[in-house]
Amino acid sequence: MSYKMTRDIIKNSLVQKIEELSGQNVFDCYQCGNCSSGCPVVDYMDIMPNQVLRLAQLGATEDILNSETIWICSACLQCSTRCPKGVEVAKVMEALRSINLRKRIGTLDPKKIEIEDLQNLPPIALVGAFRKLTG
Repeated sequence: MSYKMTRDIIKNSLVQKIEELSGQNVFDCYQCGNCSSGCPVVDYMDIMPNQVLRLAQLGATEDILNSETIWICSACLQCSTRCPKGVEVAKVMEALRSINLRKRIGTLDPKKIEIEDLQNLPPIALVGAFRKLTG
């Protein structure tokens, strides 16, 4: 697979959003692989943590957002403690999860919830649905 690399592709708005939400500079990563070698759930990931950062550096953010890795990351911070450059990979993963959830299409109108559902559903389910499906 080949990627066409230009400044606009590499530093696209999604990469900027990742950096804004996480407070991390993804371009600080120099691919030592310490984050991936210390990750306790790396065997279940389709893209290793260092590869997530490399794809972000290349501007291939859609590949990351469509991966299972961002949901498998347990945010144990093992990757962040092992990084010699101080990149907090767990914060990057959290930012990616947030971006993914914000992109999802769907709204929840409180006026359209059936009375029966309001009476039967646990309140935490409603709160979770509102958080997920409202801007």
